[in-house]
Amino acid sequence: MNKTELIDAVAEAADLTKAESSRAVDAVVAAVTKALKDGDAVTLVGFGTFQVRDRAPAPAATRRPATPSRSLLRRIRRSRLVRP
Repeated sequence: MNKTELIDAVAEAADLTKAESSRAVDAVVAAVTKALKDGDAVTLVGFGTFQVRDRAPAPAATRRPATPSRSLLRRIRRSRLVRP
């Protein structure tokens, strides 16, 4: 399901126009995005949990084997979804 199909499904299920359901879906996505950027975890009961974690630096490949290199600290998105 893509975003357009989600908007159509919300419009039908909630008896909204497509414009209203589009604004609702955009508002939910914006709220989840803002919470993740702020470092909060988002838990939707019955759906899943979304969070951002820091990944430790790992050895990076170099062209010169004699000079080891380290990659930078990276932030990764992690989600655990509930399976039906």
